[in-house]
Amino acid sequence: MMRESNLQPDMATLLQRVLSLEQRKGYRDTAVAGGIQRFLDQQTPIWRKHAPHHHVLIDEICRLFARYQQASVTERKQIVEQALTLLTHAATPTHTQAVSPAPDNHVTGHPVLRTRHHHSARPQSIRPPSDLTLDSPVTALAGVGRQRAHQLAGLGVHTIGDLLYLAPRRYEDYRTIQPIGKLARLFAAQRTDGEVRCTVIGTLTTLEQRESQSGVRYVYAEITDQTGTMPIIWFNPYVARQLQVGMEVAISGKLELQRAMLCFRNPEWERADEASVQTGRIVPVYPLTRNLSQKQLRQLTRLALDVALPLVEDPVPPAILEAHALLSLRDALEQIHYPDTPEHCEAARRRLAFDEFLVLQLGLVRRKAEWQAQPGQAFPTPPDILETFLTSLPFQLTAAQRRALDEILADMAQPRPMSRLLQGDVGSGKTVVAAAAALIAITAGAQVAVLAPTEVLAEQHARSFTRLYERLPDELRPNVALLTGSTSERGRRAIEAGLLDGSINLLIGTHALLEDWVQFQRLGLAVIDEQHRFGVLQRATLRAKGINPDVLVMTATPIPRSLALVLHGDLDVSIIDELPPGRQVVQTYLLTGKQRERAYAFIRKQIEAGHQAFIIYPLVEESEAIDAKAATVEFERLQEVVFPDFRLGLLHGRMRPAEKEAVMTAFRDHELDILVSTAVVEVGIDVPNATVILIEGADRFGLAQLHQFRGRVGRGAAQSYCLLISDSESDESRQRLQALVKTHDGFRLAEIDLQMRGPGEFLGTRQSGLPDLRFASLADVPTLQHARRAAEAILRRDPTLSRPEHRLLRQRMEQFWQPGVGDVS
Repeated sequence: MMRESNLQPDMATLLQRVLSLEQRKGYRDTAVAGGIQRFLDQQTPIWRKHAPHHHVLIDEICRLFARYQQASVTERKQIVEQALTLLTHAATPTHTQAVSPAPDNHVTGHPVLRTRHHHSARPQSIRPPSDLTLDSPVTALAGVGRQRAHQLAGLGVHTIGDLLYLAPRRYEDYRTIQPIGKLARLFAAQRTDGEVRCTVIGTLTTLEQRESQSGVRYVYAEITDQTGTMPIIWFNPYVARQLQVGMEVAISGKLELQRAMLCFRNPEWERADEASVQTGRIVPVYPLTRNLSQKQLRQLTRLALDVALPLVEDPVPPAILEAHALLSLRDALEQIHYPDTPEHCEAARRRLAFDEFLVLQLGLVRRKAEWQAQPGQAFPTPPDILETFLTSLPFQLTAAQRRALDEILADMAQPRPMSRLLQGDVGSGKTVVAAAAALIAITAGAQVAVLAPTEVLAEQHARSFTRLYERLPDELRPNVALLTGSTSERGRRAIEAGLLDGSINLLIGTHALLEDWVQFQRLGLAVIDEQHRFGVLQRATLRAKGINPDVLVMTATPIPRSLALVLHGDLDVSIIDELPPGRQVVQTYLLTGKQRERAYAFIRKQIEAGHQAFIIYPLVEESEAIDAKAATVEFERLQEVVFPDFRLGLLHGRMRPAEKEAVMTAFRDHELDILVSTAVVEVGIDVPNATVILIEGADRFGLAQLHQFRGRVGRGAAQSYCLLISDSESDESRQRLQALVKTHDGFRLAEIDLQMRGPGEFLGTRQSGLPDLRFASLADVPTLQHARRAAEAILRRDPTLSRPEHRLLRQRMEQFWQPGVGDVS
């Protein structure tokens, strides 16, 4: 018998001889027949029987050689040398729980091994090597070489810290441990409620490779406990090299019926005496890359937690954690990967989501504070001037319009620059509110710039502002000028002179306003319409044309309050949430493709009555990958076959700006009867004579976008209609479209869209500038609001985050808001 602290001498000697022979043969895996990995598969059960206290050492040797066949010669050399070092250290009686062989950073860095864990106990962290940090590459973990590091890089994991923050996609609950004899009853009782997942623990009594009638090879096994036996099937032949008859194992997976017999297919498995990483507990399911399995990734996250959790410092002060009932960061990271209960998992997600929201809100709140800390121009509201303007209007402001206007004017009266978002549904009357604010600034001797994304919208604003001011006394009426890419050289010279001498006090235009030659005498208010169409540099350019002017940005896209806190967290928000009286509700109908001819007949009837129509398609051109109609192809069919006697125009995003402007202008001027378009018509075109909009493939658009489309009609006195065509059989799609049919409140639709489709509909792609959120969901309004309050409280006490207790928080925020990120205002 061997001493308790030593390996069985003949086995250790045998392995050392094998490895020495492998060195002499040039690391070609020819030291033993079948290769070293097969040799270990055969010998380790004997080692385990005779050296029960060296399971950790045996596991590490097996782990080292698990990738030996795929390793390069250089990597094999390092693996063999490291294994020999392990065997040498095993000769002393000090290695009973963990082994820390000499560093070999070329392959595995710090080969730190974790101790055994009980199923129910939280693991005790191992003291990490002194030079290990969260920024250490993943190759600093035992068993991670260049190939594994390359696979992890595909998941965005480069460092040990990245591994700690790798978010599981979902979880499998294998906590139900059942005797085999009771599985049939469990399956019968629970299968009607969904999948039946459980864990069994027993002995492998059968293990063999078989081949199906179709030639597919698989591993067949049977597991037995005191109550019965059940079959297991794996379609991974490598499993047979890891298992052995007589081995005690835990099996977790989904129960399935196979030829009237219950079985497990491709279940998770572990040795019964090993740590519970993937059986008998709630198990994480991670995103994967090629040649990287869930089991391998779970082993790595478990190892990373054991090694690196002591290195984690909590950036959030204890008082904030207590105030918002949050877990410590170490507890959250442990529980997000290997939660004890679903409640622990949710608490961990909430803590990690809070951290992401907090650094996001810190950046936004600080940006707002820095902007407002600058000296601005105060524009007090003369009550008589405001009253004169309001009484000159042919209508009364709604309560929501007046509330928004009061908030804006209160900001403008302060000696600091305003930074406010005016958010209102289509047709809610944002323009008149902006016109009133502009008039107050102009009365105080300032100039106003209004920036619009298209020439058509800029022209609309010029007409609207002029019309709103036309009943004012001459001495109060602003001098409105329009500047677009189509403005003549003579017109530009006149505008340049008028801006410099102050005679032009309201300039409305497109990106042309941002050109260097456009200089104001005293720019006091910048209004940016459909602000999401402009980048942060463009908005900064407009701001720079004045001395800290007030800024009012407007959008007709209803955004849920939670999303507004993220997208516009550095702005104060005013909302116009009611429509002016008398505005007709657009009647909305959901049709199938079989009803398309009826829709065409309805459009024909509207056009014959003197009105106009939109027809919207999801694609510009046909695609083999997407089953949807395309505007270019359908335009030709509509013009030649369906409406040959009407005037049709085509509009899509691939056209040059001048071409798009020409088509929209022709449609506005009723030179076209039908405008066939893609999503580019979503905003920026006001045609009161258009009374019907037909949207093909409506299920391919979000509710917020569909609501914007619907807002293109119903802008005149005639009743208007929105026809949605969809052949989608998806319950979710039908629910969304039915919501549009029944609901005309854009803010309510935005909330529904956020719940059903997530924030992508509002954010689009990365062009939004929103940093990645791994754990936070923008539908989680309570956590977002908690983070907002915490950010405001922290910055009130420490505006620069310079206190020692905020050092880590400042680092997190600066990392989160890297240059080029944060174009969200």
